[in-house]
Amino acid sequence: MSVEHLAALDPIFAECLRVGGPVIRDFTRPIGFVGLLRMVMEQQLSTKVALALWAKLQDRLGGEVTPDTILALDDESLRACGFSRQKIGYARGLAEAVASGRLDFDIIHDLPDEEAIAQLVALKGIGRWSAEVYLMTTLDRPDIWPIGDLAIQLGVQRLKGWADKPTAKQLIEVAEPWRPHRSLAARLVWHHYVALQEQARAAKLSKNAPSLTLPR
Repeated sequence: MSVEHLAALDPIFAECLRVGGPVIRDFTRPIGFVGLLRMVMEQQLSTKVALALWAKLQDRLGGEVTPDTILALDDESLRACGFSRQKIGYARGLAEAVASGRLDFDIIHDLPDEEAIAQLVALKGIGRWSAEVYLMTTLDRPDIWPIGDLAIQLGVQRLKGWADKPTAKQLIEVAEPWRPHRSLAARLVWHHYVALQEQARAAKLSKNAPSLTLPR
């Protein structure tokens, strides 16, 4: 389905196109262990900080980010690359699961959405949001709707003009007509939310910028 077709189904997507144009940000991620490890690292970090820390990890490992190289790093090295104590445990658990064969991405990638999500959330540190975003951004699954994502919640609230942040039930119900293209819907809502955030930030900076007074 094209963006324009989805916009014809619900006027909120026409608004998504109006704000910032039809460009959808690149949400693609590496596949397998590297992609999921990056998601662990990025939890509760800004995109800019996460990218810098990931680059630092790659440099430390010579570009070879694998279960074995992660397990070989000591805690101090992982902390220097942005992993908190909790995230170190998650990263080591993920690396051990892959290295031992308990987690097989080839099998997971062939499973239906809900079965794949169930396999991923069995890992400590991987919640439903992480599993859903992995399927959407790494495997390009077409019908993922991550209702636990704050930007999705606030974005739908704003687009629908609702007074309160929507409940999980409301988010599920509002997206039913968009099946089986809810991943595209999520990308559009994300795009709209981020575009408005950037516009607000730019307006604030412009308002706070010192004015130039020319001599008479």
